[in-house]
Amino acid sequence: MEPSGGYAPGGKDTGLVKPKGSSSIRAHEGLDTVPMRARKPEWLKVRSPGGPEYLRLKGLMRSQGLHTVCEEAGCPNIGECWEAGTATFMILGDVCTRACKYCAVAHGLPTELDLEEPIRVADTVRAMGLEHVVITSVNRDELSDGGAGIYAETIRRIHDAVPGCSVEVLIPDFKGDEGALRVVMEAKPAILGHNLETVERLHPDVRPGGRYWRSISFLGAAKRIDASLLTKTGIILGMGEKAGEIRQAMSDLRDASVDILTLGQYLRPSMQHIPVARWVTPAEFAEWKRVGEEHFGFGHVESGPLVRSSYHAKEQARAVEAGPLGRIQRVLEGDIAAPEEVLPGLNLVQLEIGRPDRLNSGTIVGWNEGVT
Repeated sequence: MEPSGGYAPGGKDTGLVKPKGSSSIRAHEGLDTVPMRARKPEWLKVRSPGGPEYLRLKGLMRSQGLHTVCEEAGCPNIGECWEAGTATFMILGDVCTRACKYCAVAHGLPTELDLEEPIRVADTVRAMGLEHVVITSVNRDELSDGGAGIYAETIRRIHDAVPGCSVEVLIPDFKGDEGALRVVMEAKPAILGHNLETVERLHPDVRPGGRYWRSISFLGAAKRIDASLLTKTGIILGMGEKAGEIRQAMSDLRDASVDILTLGQYLRPSMQHIPVARWVTPAEFAEWKRVGEEHFGFGHVESGPLVRSSYHAKEQARAVEAGPLGRIQRVLEGDIAAPEEVLPGLNLVQLEIGRPDRLNSGTIVGWNEGVT
């Protein structure tokens, strides 16, 4: 289907690709953002991938009809990670039902659900000889379980095919469905990840399909279901957030007892995505790592300009211990639909909701003040 405008990469075989929409957001009004063709700082320059292991893995992925978020999201670390024999598999296709304003993954209406995909992923993990594997996906809001069943089957198949291989998942919010979350967790991943992506003020503009407190509380609910599980999230810097807002997001995440935090620089995929608000220096990333670990108590903060969610994931899985339950233990905003994203039939709307401690007494179902 031909888009009417906006970011809609071609060559996608699992759905009808739609435009991303406008690149303008309210939070950038009055900001002197970075031009698309501006020269990047030296610390953001990486070598183009092309080593022998990279080429081998690329051929393996293509032969199995698999997708990686490394490729789809244009990760700058793809050469380093693939040469080290690690990759992040992207299941459930390559077309996402949400149109996040920073994300390079194609947006539209998925048309396929590949039930054999878990078997092929497991076979590829075995062929690669991996000790730790990361599984993520597009959002599949049109599915009743959001794709949770495929996640669970993929985890089980990997465990069967490669005993001893730890599996990390980076899941969508499943529209706040705790039942779907339980389906994934019952398959026993080593790390349960779900990215917050940005601070509360920017969230409605840059991640309109998600909810700030839903994402945080989803991780808190995971701890309640299984306190032995490591939980993980990521925030992208350079989209217009302020220092105080980063601190507040860290505090909110620790209220859900999130164990691992990743912080990286936003890189604009195209003219149809929001501009970069600023380049964050390596020194500032180092300071946020210190603040996150020493002040807020994260088990580990992976922080740097080129850091992405699965960067050094194997090392984190081996070194970090799961923390106790947090104050937030139940899903908030789970009954609030995401906005309509030009997907006919989904009937989605956008609502503005306040912080949990400002909600009325009938809604504070996830805020447990007595738990530390």
